Amino acid sequence: MSESANYADAHAVVLSSRVRLARNLRGLPFPDRAPSAVRAEVCQRVMDAARERLPLQEALAGAPTLRRQLLFEGHLISRHLLTERPESAICMDAAHSCTVMINEEDHLRIQVLQPGLALEKAWQVANDLDDFLEQKLDYAFSSTLGYLTSCPTNVGTGMRASAMMHLPALVLQNEMEPIANGLAKIGLTVRGRWGEGTAALGHMFQVSNQRTLGLTEERIVEDLGEIVRELEGHEQNARARLKRERRLFVEDLAARAKGILTAARLMTAQEALERLSELRLGILLGLVRGLDVQLVDELWLAVQPAHLQAAAGRAMNSAERDKARARMLRTMLKGRTPKRAQKENPHE
Repeated sequence: MSESANYADAHAVVLSSRVRLARNLRGLPFPDRAPSAVRAEVCQRVMDAARERLPLQEALAGAPTLRRQLLFEGHLISRHLLTERPESAICMDAAHSCTVMINEEDHLRIQVLQPGLALEKAWQVANDLDDFLEQKLDYAFSSTLGYLTSCPTNVGTGMRASAMMHLPALVLQNEMEPIANGLAKIGLTVRGRWGEGTAALGHMFQVSNQRTLGLTEERIVEDLGEIVRELEGHEQNARARLKRERRLFVEDLAARAKGILTAARLMTAQEALERLSELRLGILLGLVRGLDVQLVDELWLAVQPAHLQAAAGRAMNSAERDKARARMLRTMLKGRTPKRAQKENPHE
């Protein structure tokens, strides 16, 4: 099996897995209640403790908005850190798969990202990093409640485990809403691509645990993994039914998406995500030839505003981004490698 086929098989439904651990330092007020001097002390202590494992460290307070947006689009920081927060920082490993956010809602939030369905691996890596940091930092911990956090819903393990899933067939078959309602009844949350309060653009959903108190980390990961695998099966069944019962509809959907993506002169980020989702579905169902899923997944990130501007090497207004985004999509999906796809061409 080719590398492209292996990638498509491993990422057909579950794009990535994440484990996040919320931790605070004993005896110090939570960030939102702490004075500047305390937040600065926390920031320095955590950065010093993490330096050996996470050598890429940068202050977010005072960082350009574009830099924070770039980190957010890559799921390296939370929406909470998009705004200016005094004495906030991030520590990362070279692969950007392990991060620690400092002075977000909690003193530190450990996050591990893994490709595909790999919740157990993400937990193992997060647990190892957590143990390493706990040797150097005195965590706020209660023998009865567990880890103490700024938000009561995180008390206990302080863990949020989640899987990013592409579920277009369930949406197109009008089955996603009842599934999401059913998951809520068993203590799971279904959110959009960018987390709490965001829409499911591009048929992308985050499925995560709600309960953190009274369960072990292993149990949370195991239970979520079972649900994600079951949901993955539902999506695959819905795709098979789409192809069998509504083939012309889904062929048309994917063909229109490809046509727009390879011909449009202006493209918003929202429309790009929606059309790329439809194109991705067509590729996975074998209805679109000559393109691979990995390229589409790379474009999902590349079309985001901050990534688009970072690739261009300059700031752009909304109209300029729409033009540059359309040009990049045309170039990449027609099989050419752009030297600088987002660079303005005054003759076009």
